[in-house]
Amino acid sequence: MKAILVFEDGSTFDGTAFGERGTRFGEAIFNTSMTGYQEILSDPSYAGQIVVMTAPQIGNTGTNDDDDEAEVVQARGLVVRELSLVPSSWRTKRSLPEYMSAHGVVGIQGVDTRAVTRVLRDKGAQRAGISTELSAEELLKKVREIPSMDGQDLASDVTCDAPVKNTWQAWQSAGVHAESAAALNYRVVAIDFGIKRNILRRLRSVGCDVTVVPASTSAKEILDLKPHGVFLSNGPGDPATLDYAIETVKELLTSKLPIFGICLGHQILALALGARTYKLEFGHHGGNHPILDEALGRVDITAQNHGFAVDPKSLPEGVVATHWNLYDKTLAGIESGQAFGVQYHPEASPGPHDARHLFERFATNMKRNAH
Repeated sequence: MKAILVFEDGSTFDGTAFGERGTRFGEAIFNTSMTGYQEILSDPSYAGQIVVMTAPQIGNTGTNDDDDEAEVVQARGLVVRELSLVPSSWRTKRSLPEYMSAHGVVGIQGVDTRAVTRVLRDKGAQRAGISTELSAEELLKKVREIPSMDGQDLASDVTCDAPVKNTWQAWQSAGVHAESAAALNYRVVAIDFGIKRNILRRLRSVGCDVTVVPASTSAKEILDLKPHGVFLSNGPGDPATLDYAIETVKELLTSKLPIFGICLGHQILALALGARTYKLEFGHHGGNHPILDEALGRVDITAQNHGFAVDPKSLPEGVVATHWNLYDKTLAGIESGQAFGVQYHPEASPGPHDARHLFERFATNMKRNAH
């Protein structure tokens, strides 16, 4: 079946449909990871987005039951150059098209993804649509009617409905068994703005007994759980719209508890400290971004997925810039007292593991704070 991809500037690309049939809308972004398409699609941070993979062939290893980063796939669509219809992996349970159909994701293949990426690189992330049923003219009209990512609170769409304890299932698929994992020395409350399962595994690996709570949970409710530390998760949308979360983190900062934020969590931490955020032209999405860690004097190759960033010029006194993206010199980490955050994914999935040490740093902060 034929499908079309249309951007708000009128750029139109023809291809062949795979996955779910129908029409989907979202912000189009490009991802430079070579592998990990299942983790990318199931990462809640991609809510409201159409993902363009720059790697030329996607689907080679199929999909499995262990690599989902959340139960619900939040990405709206997938754009690839060449779809591999015969997956080859001992872990494969179903093909990528079968997986996407099961989760309602519309795909288009046979597209010149280099040309698509050049449009996004030159003109920035754009509103877009994929359709198997509309004409290009009809689709363009609808694309121009959908809201932009600026001003959207998507964290409330992907967060959990009620508090939930981290269970063995979160790390079983990573080969970490309860008897061999670190002792549960630290009670951690993780605020769910779109948390990934591998974050739970990494927290568990450093001895954290995690309670995941909804994004709207108040500081009092969090402190009533008597945590040793608070984790602020990744997630989708515009951080500046999350007034409720920013106020919660402001109150938590007065408690002097160790706080660790990743991506959206990092941005919310910065806003709570008095900084500002802004929309990046085309965002950072991929598994090959070099980050300078000034404190350690080292460069980590990192996985990234964000469309907003913290303005370093807005950092108030007492907030230190700690990490920098070496591609474009954007701010990639901050620290203030017992709180720190980074603008990338140290848990990977997919991506390199260079920055896993940050979870150990969080545990060290909690251990130090307890004495």
